[in-house]
Amino acid sequence: MAVQNNKAEGTVLLEMKHVKKSFDKSGVLKDISLKVREGQVVSIIGPSGSGKSTLLRCATLLEKMDAGELIYLGEKAAWEQDDKKGQKRCVYAPKDKLKQIRSYFGLVFQSFNLFPHYSVMKNIIDAPVCVNHVSKNEAKERAKKLLAQLGLSDKENAYPCQLSGGQQQRVSIARALALQPKILFFDEPTSALDPELTAEVLKVIRQLAQNHMTMIIVTHEMQFAKEVSDHIVFMEQGVIVEEGTPDELFSSENARVREFIGKVSA
Repeated sequence: MAVQNNKAEGTVLLEMKHVKKSFDKSGVLKDISLKVREGQVVSIIGPSGSGKSTLLRCATLLEKMDAGELIYLGEKAAWEQDDKKGQKRCVYAPKDKLKQIRSYFGLVFQSFNLFPHYSVMKNIIDAPVCVNHVSKNEAKERAKKLLAQLGLSDKENAYPCQLSGGQQQRVSIARALALQPKILFFDEPTSALDPELTAEVLKVIRQLAQNHMTMIIVTHEMQFAKEVSDHIVFMEQGVIVEEGTPDELFSSENARVREFIGKVSA
């Protein structure tokens, strides 16, 4: 059963307007607009190469947009303005403003990205202590609570190489949550896992959804997206082909959407 609430009137946490991004003159994102409200779970689906991960990387400031606007909680991270030749170009907010905006979101990668020479505890507390200047004691208390919630209380002194893939991904989620973000991004969080470990991670994300964590999830797990999402976006060739509630997407009259969901769900 879908974990859904009526969040249509909630505070807008993220807005992307008319975003464009090209690599080597090849348009990867072509005029993408997206709005995410507090408490929403938005899944982004579509074939490989459709621009899903690039969209996440632009949203999380890992890639610079060529055009468009990026807005968090009403604060502009990037926008367009005319250059000296009168041509539009995308400019970004000053470094101190971007640092503040980065504190609004967390990102969970598909390849875990844990520091192999750090223990689980140090992986989780490092950013809160070094970036957000949280006291070490407070950071450890946060980490212990998160590890307990994620079923990893006995792993705080372990190293990544001593953990299964599912455990490593749960540590990655704990690390992102330790920064207390307003939005959590997932870039295909189960793509590196076998089916049993995938179930572990999806269970954690479902729990976060039940706790009304705002999330944007790039995924190929169609049934999971249907169950957990408030809103689903189908992308192909750098554009949003269709978006709507899970019921709307999974009963779409668009032949391409039906074909994709049918193939991936089979």
